[in-house]
Amino acid sequence: MAGRPREFDRDTALKQARDVFWTHGYEGTALSDLVEALGIASARIYAAFGSKEALFREAVALYEAEEGSFAHHALSKEGSSAREAIERMLSEAAELYTRRGKPKGCMVVSAATNYSSSNEAVMTWLAEHRQQRTVTIVERIRQAVTSGELRADTDAAALGDFYAALLHGLSVQARDGVPRSRLLALIPPAMSVLAASAKR
Repeated sequence: MAGRPREFDRDTALKQARDVFWTHGYEGTALSDLVEALGIASARIYAAFGSKEALFREAVALYEAEEGSFAHHALSKEGSSAREAIERMLSEAAELYTRRGKPKGCMVVSAATNYSSSNEAVMTWLAEHRQQRTVTIVERIRQAVTSGELRADTDAAALGDFYAALLHGLSVQARDGVPRSRLLALIPPAMSVLAASAKR
């Protein structure tokens, strides 16, 4: 006898869960929050996704494949200079992090503000995601040095760390309610740092 079909759409439920985690973080999201947002019983959430942690990991993967993919696309766009790529990444971050009616900031940054030792594995996993973003920024700057866009003595690691810190800082500022106009105003002075390393 065939089992009774689910009364909810799994993809829709995953998007709803993503927004709850994005808003409240991993530890700040209780199972009751997920039950309310998804409109299904906790037992059905576990049946569909396995556990809160498994659901969270799926939600982060969804975020990174959709909204959070802007940084990857900006940094890997063919024909763009490093300056264009990084400026686009920061501009799109400011836009995404301050959308009206949507969770503020970056899900991967804001999900890990505070945590207990029982959730250390999840927080380590999130830290690895953030560190990987830094690696991709550093690599993009190194490519610019190799191509001659930036001077050979450019400290790619320091510049990459600088722009990664700014990217993550934009998320925190957006969560604190700093308006989009002020976040966008940070970008020109930040780009002057890269301009100083441009090959003359």
